[in-house]
Amino acid sequence: MNWFTKKTYPDFYKKYLDAIAVKHNTLEDTRFVVFDTETTGLNTKEDKILSMGCIGIQDFKISIADQFECYLIQDKFNKKTVKIHGLLKDGKLKKVDEYEAIKNFLKYIGNAILVAHHAAFDVAMINSILQKHNLPKLKNKIVDTSILYKKTRYVKETKPYSLDDLCNLFQIKMHDRHTASGDAYLTALVFLKTTKLLAKRKGKLKLKHFTSSFF
Repeated sequence: MNWFTKKTYPDFYKKYLDAIAVKHNTLEDTRFVVFDTETTGLNTKEDKILSMGCIGIQDFKISIADQFECYLIQDKFNKKTVKIHGLLKDGKLKKVDEYEAIKNFLKYIGNAILVAHHAAFDVAMINSILQKHNLPKLKNKIVDTSILYKKTRYVKETKPYSLDDLCNLFQIKMHDRHTASGDAYLTALVFLKTTKLLAKRKGKLKLKHFTSSFF
């Protein structure tokens, strides 16, 4: 018996690993993907993703053409959270299963640096789908905008900043709040505003200025 058999992955995951192997050299050639998930609740072990929304940033400019959005078939339904995200179990939205969703998500993100607000939750939800299908966790570097904002020292409070807090601080109008794509877009605006503040402190930004907000 060969105890050291190499684990095999589906083709889409192999392509994802190939993409991840391409390293970033400068911020100018780095693609950021801002993402958000809407879920049935806040328990990363029991709740499910209902929708994913992403938008790309290149050279610190939002690329409206670079977007991804998908809705997932709801195996679990929590009527208490419907009033927050508005996603019904049935309805007219085209939905895909978890496997198709994660396959399309990985294809879209490639080797991008991922950006999210309070990113640990969204990453854990994505990883739970990967784990369910016997796939390793996300390999991308992750930037958490709530942590990145504190690095600017613009406000010296130690409290956790919600997305609403930062939108209000930056005077960003909150359209489509609590939709995955809407929150991804708001987070992208917060990310760009925050990087401008960071540049005032650090001067010309480099990749290393973001490493302390990776996890």
